[in-house]
Formats: sequence, structure tokens, C-alpha cells
Amino acid sequence: MTSSNSALSKNYVRLPFLFGLLTIALLITVFFSFTFSNLSYEYDEKGGSLLWSLLPEQEREERIVIVAIDEQSLSEVSAWPWPRSTMAELSNRLAEYGASLQMFDVVFPESKIGDANFSKALNENNGVLAQVPIFDKQTVLKSGQLGGALTSSNCEFPIPKAVSYLANTALLSGHEIGHITPIVDADGMIRKQPPLVCIDGRVYPSLALQGLLSSLGKKSVSVSIRHDNSLFSSAHKVEIDSYFGLSIPIDQQGNMRLSYRQSPDSFQVVSAANVLNGTAPSQLLENAWVLVGATAFGLGDVVPTPHSGMSPGVELQARLLSNLLDGRTPYTPSYALYLKLFCGILAAAILILLAQAPSRVSSYSLPCAALLLPLGSWLLHSYFLSYDIWLGWFDVALFCLIASTLFVLADHQLVRHQHLRVFSHLSSYLPKSVAQTLLHKSPTGAIEASRHDLVLLCADLRNFSAYEESRPPEEAAALLHFFFVESTRIIESLGGQIEEYKGDSLLASWSGSESQGATRSALNAAAELQEMLTKIIPSRPPKGLEPLALGVAIERGPTLVGSIGPVNRRHHTLLGDTVTIVLRIQEMTQDLAQPILIGECAARDLTGRELESQGSFLLDGLTTPHVLFAPQSHHVDPLMDKEGSRVLRIV
Repeated sequence: MTSSNSALSKNYVRLPFLFGLLTIALLITVFFSFTFSNLSYEYDEKGGSLLWSLLPEQEREERIVIVAIDEQSLSEVSAWPWPRSTMAELSNRLAEYGASLQMFDVVFPESKIGDANFSKALNENNGVLAQVPIFDKQTVLKSGQLGGALTSSNCEFPIPKAVSYLANTALLSGHEIGHITPIVDADGMIRKQPPLVCIDGRVYPSLALQGLLSSLGKKSVSVSIRHDNSLFSSAHKVEIDSYFGLSIPIDQQGNMRLSYRQSPDSFQVVSAANVLNGTAPSQLLENAWVLVGATAFGLGDVVPTPHSGMSPGVELQARLLSNLLDGRTPYTPSYALYLKLFCGILAAAILILLAQAPSRVSSYSLPCAALLLPLGSWLLHSYFLSYDIWLGWFDVALFCLIASTLFVLADHQLVRHQHLRVFSHLSSYLPKSVAQTLLHKSPTGAIEASRHDLVLLCADLRNFSAYEESRPPEEAAALLHFFFVESTRIIESLGGQIEEYKGDSLLASWSGSESQGATRSALNAAAELQEMLTKIIPSRPPKGLEPLALGVAIERGPTLVGSIGPVNRRHHTLLGDTVTIVLRIQEMTQDLAQPILIGECAARDLTGRELESQGSFLLDGLTTPHVLFAPQSHHVDPLMDKEGSRVLRIV
């Protein structure tokens, strides 16, 4: 129960931090969306229409045919612009082929010879011309005479207003006319067009909408704006009262979105030259709605689309008309904002769950979330787009990406902090070199040991067991703790390292590759340990107890250093004769009344003047006698002075 509560409390402590990261991600997303709104819009549009580019519909459009003024037409007929007589002939030829509606994606602003014949052909052949409203307020252009106004409709919000225009000559302005002005985004892409435009207080339809109205065969058609508060529809709609069931969703700026779901190859194209010379396929044009427009590259009527960087402008009109006929105009419903908020909250909840999972799970799942959550927002947008609903994806994807990245960084820092903490604890229980080695190796149950030439020092606090028995455990622990702390400081300052603490003794080592220097460092450490002990032991031992003393032994030789034990409980150890010898020499310090004893192998690294032979001894448990030495400059008299204090006598 205790460990479970501890884990829960840890998670609850982290929750405010995780919510803080989510708040930061939200603020960054909002800042980016408002500060770099054009860039955000561009990414949203380009990524959002990617489904159309990758998986366009290939079904052929049978109702609409594009009659192209292409390179062949310019070569066989004449250079552009063509005479009005040629345009009249083209209209009559299309009528002979059986085209039911002719829409010209061309403006004729100048009066020319043959306007009357062309006007007559348009009247007889159900022709619709184009005009160009201009929304740029810095442009002052009013060329030609506007036509095609909807007499029963009024300028109202959100119909956009134009201040200038390029219209047809007066003789041609009396026909059905629709505008062809698209909305050009900052990246040059055309994604929207207003179905209605207001100029000088009158409402003018687009070419595609005017063509649709012309098919009704009524002289006066009422078109109105309906404001809808429903969650499942766009905020505004253009409705044709005489066309039951047709409504065009528009945004707050009065624009309808173009759908690029159809492949460019799905639109049938016939060269105008073939129409004029009578070689066009009659079955293709019969009862078709014809769009006449320029596709020749030299005429400059090309625009970038998701399918191509150079699509003919007449193709956009064909798409708009196809959208209207199918009633499949993409739009953003009112619930889009709420759905995106829900997706953001869901993503945040997923990140919190992953962040609170076990470390191994979160370390792998959070980076995956940084990729999958933004992808999920795009997939959700693409799914809705297949039903002609433009949801938008970039803001949610950006929030998911930023939040996931912050969570990954936070998890990385947490894991790194935990690793550093574990290493700190590990290096406090083991030699630092051993701890560093373990960080780069997987646990194993095999013996892992290697032979080294070491100088070993064993220091034992004598009479401590009796002292511990007679004193409070807190006092004994404090004394032993201070002894270990100071001993470690002394030994490490002289280049050694503590191998292990055992009871009231310690074992330290120096690399024997330094030869005489390692042994001398060990001897200096032994002297400082003796001096340190005089400062930390009580000045008078408790009544009935012998005073505390320190026995130090030094020996050099080959030693096996490594770890043994099962994989779930390893033990760092030093093995070999040298270890056994140094432990036995330390036991002899009490028998010989010498605070420091040196084995014969270590003694070879020192000069004879520094050492005093203590004789040859058969150490306990060994079969070979060993000669022991004591340093002349560090002889400690174990006797007490008359006040009972321990004295240090230099010989």
C-alpha cells in the first residue's frame, strides 16, 4: 500500500508540470497562428489539399467540355486576339455541334468590327460572356460596360465589393455575363472565388453561377444570402430561389472554396481549331456545356493549383461549374472549431497518459506521439474532406507537435536527471570507475573480473566493537561515519580509491603501474589516517574500555577486480592472495604493537632507510612466511600518558 501511494503521489505531483507544458504549447500555437497568420494559412491550405493531389478522382466529366484556344488554334486560325467574326463563327459552330450552353472565359473590352455579328450569335446560341471585377483599391480602372446584374438581389454582408472592373464593350454587355475574378492567395494559389460581387450597389454573379442561372431559362432569378446558425452548415449560404435544393456555402469573406478533387485529366478538352474546321468529335459536344478559354502558354492565362503549377484559368471555371452542378462545394461548418478543440484536448490527454506511463514506455511512445498526433489531425481533416467538409488541420497539428516535443524534452531531462541521480548513488556505493563502467553495460549473471597490479591498504578501527557495545548506537554510528568520510577524503586526495567498507574497516587501492609512487602514496595516506584518528577519537575512553586505535596494512601484488553474484544481486569485490595477505598483515598490527605494517612486496618500492624489519611471520591461514616492515618515521607508541590519552611518538 505504501509503495502504491508513493507512485500515485509522484504522478499527481507531475500533473501541474504537465499542464504547464500544455499551456506553453497552446500559447506558442496561438502566438504562431496570429503572428504568422499567412504562413499558417498557407501550410493549412497546402497540406489540407494534399489528399486531392495524391488521390484525385479520375471519373470523366461528361457534362462540361473545354474548348481550348491552344497552340494549335493560334497556329491554324490566327494570333490572339481573334477577330469578332471568328468568335461569332466559333459560337455558331458550337451550336451546330449541339452545345446547349456556351460560356466564354474571355473579356472583350474594345469595340471592334463584327461585334454585332458576335452579339447576334451569342443571343441565338445561349452564350455567356465574362467580366473582371477588381478588388485592389489602388487600381482605378473602369473599362467597358458592366452587364449581367441580378436585379432582384441586393448588396449585403458578406458579398465582397469591387471598386474597379474590366468589362465588355457596350454592344456585348446586354448578354448574360458572369465574373471570372478569383481570390489569389499570398503564394499565388487560387483556392476561392466569390460567387457574387457587389459593384456600385449592384450584384453580379460569377461565370459558373451565371451559366447555371441561364440554364433555368428565366429572365429574372432571385439570389439571396441566408445566414445559418446551425452547427452543421457554413455561416452563410447563397441560395437560388428558383433552383430547389441548391445552396452555395460561403465563408465570412463571401468566397466559395474550389474543389480540386477531380483530376485535370477528367475534363474533356477540344481544340477551338478543330471546332472551326469541323473535325471535333460531335458526340462530345452534343448537349454539353461548353467553356471557351485560353490554354496556350503564351497567352498567360495560367494559374498554380494543387495539381500543377501552370493550370489554365478556364479549368478553374470548369471546376466551379462542376462543383455547383454536383452540389459538392467544400465548406467549413460551424462545429469545426469545437471539433478541433476536442482533438486538441484528446491529444493532451493522450500525452499526459503516455508521460505518466513507466519510463521505458514513455521514452518510446512520446517520440512516436510527436509524429502520429500531427499526422492524426491531418488524417481527420482528409477524412472530412472526402465528404466536402474543410475542417482545417494545421493549428491542431502544430499544437500536437509542440506539446509532444515539450513532453519528449521534459521526459528526456527527467530520465537524464534520474540517471545522474542513480549514478551519484551508484558511485557512492561503488568505486567511481566501476560505476562508470556499469552505466555502459547490461546486467549479467556471469563472473566479470580482470587482473590488476594494485597497492592495497587495509585500515581497521580497533576496539570499536567494545566501544559500540557500551555507547548509544547513534553516537557509534556518528563516529564511524566521520571516520569513513575523513578516510575517503585522505585516500582520494592521494590518488587512491575506496574499494569497500566492511564493518569498522576499509579497503583502498592504488594502481601499481605507478610503481614506487603508488606505494609511497599509500604510506602517506596511512600516516595521515593515523594523524586524523587522534583528532576524532574521544580524549578519554569510556570507563573499562581500551582506547580506540587504528591498524593499517599495506601490500602490493596482482589482484582480481570485478563483480560476482546473480544478475539481480551483484557484489563488487577484490580477490587474490594480495587481498588475503593485506588483511592478515592488518591483524598483525595489534600483535606487533605497530600502527602501520608493510608487506615485503610493497617494501621493495621504498628505501631501506625508511623501513624497520619486524621479522618473518607465518600469517594466519597461509603457508609461506612473510617479512613485515614498519615505517621508522611513523612509529606510534600504543601506551597512554598519565592522563589516559593516546600519544604519538616519532622514532
